[in-house]
Amino acid sequence: MNGVTTNPPRTAGWTVATHPVSAPESADLLRRYYTELIIRYYGRPTTDAEVTAVLAEMPSDDLVRPTGEFLVARRDGAPVGCAGLRVLDTATVELTRLYVGPEVRGQGLAARLLDEAERIAAADFGADRIRLDTRKDLVEARALYARHGYAEIEPYNDNDLADHWFQKKLRRPG
Repeated sequence: MNGVTTNPPRTAGWTVATHPVSAPESADLLRRYYTELIIRYYGRPTTDAEVTAVLAEMPSDDLVRPTGEFLVARRDGAPVGCAGLRVLDTATVELTRLYVGPEVRGQGLAARLLDEAERIAAADFGADRIRLDTRKDLVEARALYARHGYAEIEPYNDNDLADHWFQKKLRRPG
């Protein structure tokens, strides 16, 4: 042996693939996503009833073709993250519900979800731009988007919980 050790890549055992938003794994990830958003936004614990109410108020059932898509990230087969795509018009897709579980944060999974979402937006939906909105308290998300070429834009929707809106131009394959 030459004394050089190699470690497996941080993303070994990870997959990102489309998955039905109505599946139990998707529902669990969306529940985790909203639980964390509520806790961070209000700075207090939440309840199952509150999360259930938010899930009903902000449904994700449109994240299916032809109006969208839902992605689930897995590590060694276990669901640990998600992202949604929503078609806004023939040229624009919105990124939504991007979530990575705390147990796998800092390992590049958010970037991998983002890359796959962008690929699907361009290749499958023919979009040449992807947009998103986010809150000021989600500083990690805003830094991720900036690192991946998203530029802040004027508001494109009336989401009263959003503080920042971003867009990135996509390159369509071919």
